[in-house]
Amino acid sequence: MTVMQDSTTTRMPKSLIFVLVLAGAHALGNVFGGWAVVDENQSKLDHGQDLLMPMALAWFLALFCWGLAALQVVGVVLARGRRLWVRVVLIVCLSFAALGMVLASLGSLVAGAPSLPAFLVAFADLAALWTVSGETGRRYFSVRAPAPGVTTT
Repeated sequence: MTVMQDSTTTRMPKSLIFVLVLAGAHALGNVFGGWAVVDENQSKLDHGQDLLMPMALAWFLALFCWGLAALQVVGVVLARGRRLWVRVVLIVCLSFAALGMVLASLGSLVAGAPSLPAFLVAFADLAALWTVSGETGRRYFSVRAPAPGVTTT
């Protein structure tokens, strides 16, 4: 019996589905965060208060957040295509997210008001980064479709 199986029909591991959901949630957070920095800075400027940061830096930060969000959305949308570069995009985006959440978690500890949600999201980000950069991600994203006419048994 010969069975032809296309690599794109292979089921995605549930751990990678969790990673994609987490990356999508971070993309939404990045969009909102970029907007919030610019809006808060503009509000302080309108009311004659000291800015959080120079306006040019606020716009740079917002554009960086929005670019990172766009990369995360591209990674999430194209993950089913099993392209190796999508794995690299996810690793880079999750690295930024994990670093930010670890710093937020540590910052809350230093401020004397430990944030359990920040700690849990940081832990989830590190687990997601480990999943994508580990064997599960390597196995899923490195599989190539067989050449046309090739059958597997």
